[in-house]
Amino acid sequence: MNRTLELLGLLRGRRVRKLLATVSFDATAAIWKHAGGDFDCVSTLEGHENEVKSVSWNASGSLLATCSRDKSVWIWEVLPGNEFECVSVLQGHTQDVKMVQWHPFLDILFSCSYDNTVKVWAEDIDSDDWHCVQTLGESNNGHSSTVWALSFNSAGDEMVTCSDDLTLKVWKSEIQKQQVGDGYAPWKHLCTLTGYHDRTIFSVHWSRDGIIASGAADDAIRLFVENKDGQVDGPSSPSYKLLLKKEKAHDMDVNSVQWSSKETRLLASASDDGAIKIWKLESIS
Repeated sequence: MNRTLELLGLLRGRRVRKLLATVSFDATAAIWKHAGGDFDCVSTLEGHENEVKSVSWNASGSLLATCSRDKSVWIWEVLPGNEFECVSVLQGHTQDVKMVQWHPFLDILFSCSYDNTVKVWAEDIDSDDWHCVQTLGESNNGHSSTVWALSFNSAGDEMVTCSDDLTLKVWKSEIQKQQVGDGYAPWKHLCTLTGYHDRTIFSVHWSRDGIIASGAADDAIRLFVENKDGQVDGPSSPSYKLLLKKEKAHDMDVNSVQWSSKETRLLASASDDGAIKIWKLESIS
């Protein structure tokens, strides 16, 4: 069967869960509660000095992270009664922080920035504060320009990043050691995907089926899978190949791509053209 990415629907509204966090140009984050067919703002988080770019809940929902154009990352603890307390302000980046993302099941936070780096943050048990445990930059095979987004595979042991340098990079960590308390497991570069987009790659997301989707300023969407037929630098270093390319997926920049958490072959994309599109991948064989 031919591989196709089929448009299933065009959405101009939005649906929310019972609790939703949003961020804004007004330098705040807002918490919304969904009930009775409507939603209400139950808390406003203030403190950033400039527009807030991204927000992320940890796996348990006990912590929230925000990042801003003010170069900082804030970690908030969720308290009873829709209250939030800032427990740490992280100042490691030298430029705008574009995105924050918690690890899928560990309380480790990742941030990517206009300073061309990804920083990894963890809590110091002794001091009860957060600190940077690793920086992924050009000196260790990282990106050479703004890092816009990152995503994890379902096992949480691989990560993909995307950048203004027109590349996607795949990283790996021996996360199992960290799960059993054997210290921090650093992330190492596996491979670089280049030549597939000709303008800034704004978004990347890894599906539970192992498919990487990317969206870019060239109005296109690309899908990648692990190349099990060929290896790079030995059998322990996988490479990835292009599965599908969708030219003119939107009329303008594709700013976000996201796989469904329930229907593994459904992909949502959002664009500067004001539309959200839902796509279905018919086959990966």
